[in-house]
Amino acid sequence: MHAFQAQMDPHFIFNSLNAIHHYILTTSTDLASLYLTRFARLMRSMIRNCNKEWINLEEDVEALELYLQLEQLRFGPQFDYNLEVLPEVFQQVTMIPPLIIQPYVQEAIWQRLLLRPEKTGGFLKIIISRDKDMLCIHIADNGVHNDTIPPSDASFLKGITIAAERLEAINEKYNLRASVEEEDVYNDQHEPDGSHVIIKMQHVSSRLN
Repeated sequence: MHAFQAQMDPHFIFNSLNAIHHYILTTSTDLASLYLTRFARLMRSMIRNCNKEWINLEEDVEALELYLQLEQLRFGPQFDYNLEVLPEVFQQVTMIPPLIIQPYVQEAIWQRLLLRPEKTGGFLKIIISRDKDMLCIHIADNGVHNDTIPPSDASFLKGITIAAERLEAINEKYNLRASVEEEDVYNDQHEPDGSHVIIKMQHVSSRLN
């Protein structure tokens, strides 16, 4: 429930609804309807999965895609994204704890991409792959390095802390060898050039769940 509450950030809810309202008044009721439908699907998915220990990866990816679409609606050209699940990962039978990936994606957007001084050209790349018996989630961005997080943004830290604690608890219960690695990325001139997060856990299929 704490994970669910951290994801249901009031700022995200209100700002998404305001963005949809703006579309109703200024652009297109059809487009507003599309995004309102996506918002409703995301809220329904979060409520449905918040008390589950496992869901299939397809559901989690769908919710993540809806979240990214809504954030992009709000921030337009400030960032683009690519979400890819490689062919060796069978989404319908791969199980994953819900509400684990999104906090790290949210951090990449709010604490790095949106702080780029150019206010354009941000890019977020999420790749989900499999390395033998390990499921690997790579989250890479070209945002700024941000070591100081204002108290007003503590909800992002809370979401990540809860996600890490849930991974640790599930790791202890099922011995999944779960881990999270975070590293800064530098270009050839040794200048800061983004961040890279890797979430790993032993692959779990529906047959074993």
